[in-house]
Amino acid sequence: MAALGILILVLLCLLSLSLGARPIFPSTVLDAFLAYDGQSMEHVAVRAYRVPRTLLGLACGAAFGVSGAIMQAVTRNALADPGLLGVNAGAAFFVTIAAGVLGIQAISDTLWFALLGAIVVTVLVYALGSLGRAGPTPLRLLLAGVAVGSVLGGLGSAIVLLNPVGFESMRVWSIGALSGRDMGIVSAVTPFILLGLAIAAFIAPALNAMALGSDNAQALGTHVIRTRVMAAVAVTLLAGAGTAAVGPIGFIGLMTPHAVRALFGPDQRLIIGGTMIVGPILLLSADILGRFLIPGELEAGVVTAFLGAPILILLVQRQRVNRL
Repeated sequence: MAALGILILVLLCLLSLSLGARPIFPSTVLDAFLAYDGQSMEHVAVRAYRVPRTLLGLACGAAFGVSGAIMQAVTRNALADPGLLGVNAGAAFFVTIAAGVLGIQAISDTLWFALLGAIVVTVLVYALGSLGRAGPTPLRLLLAGVAVGSVLGGLGSAIVLLNPVGFESMRVWSIGALSGRDMGIVSAVTPFILLGLAIAAFIAPALNAMALGSDNAQALGTHVIRTRVMAAVAVTLLAGAGTAAVGPIGFIGLMTPHAVRALFGPDQRLIIGGTMIVGPILLLSADILGRFLIPGELEAGVVTAFLGAPILILLVQRQRVNRL
């Protein structure tokens, strides 16, 4: 099954490099790597535009998927995704401040504000969720994340309304898009995503115990507090870096763990590994599909919303969520 997933992912990468407003033959794509000609428009299109777009689909798809799997395991909530911790809201709010207050427009510059926002909000949510004798329970963290995310969302909307012209360049980012990025953004976010994936793989065995509840996990020898802190760090790195690079693309973190759980079962080690494959498959598929749905292009964030919203409604209404 994993081999089939990797094969599909390789095929999607080839399609992502070949398809677009101007289709390019696979042989020409190969020539763009082996015999690059800077005078050829097709070679430039592949190397300068489609390669960064494809790499971001791979990296951010894995980041969103794994962060969603961690959230669902730690909170024991099958409908959880990184947005519940306020990570996306924190990143978006700090980008809003950078663009509207400081006048910073380039994505390569606002990237660091998005990462900072994700880190600051995660720390704030964890601090609020830790108040009281019970400590940072899953329910407290969820409530704190939703509250902080709602406040920041409202403040961000108010700032945008006060200066709509200043946010014109951030419009596509706020929707969620893989297009318009260069290798500078890829190289900037990749280390954060790789570190987050490494932490996720490290805590995967402990997440199996956490799925049984805090008391049972502690009885089995799992360091609950340390696991929660490391999980929060991993989610911050993954969702923060992904959001910084391509915007707040939703539903990948929700859909991917359910798809992987249906294929591989409840073992978190397999779920974490599987989401590293299925997450990029979903994001690249949405990006490729968006290139042909309407004249011009439909951004990946819009396509994932169209696909994810009905799935979420079915999960809630039918209550057929796979048990963690």
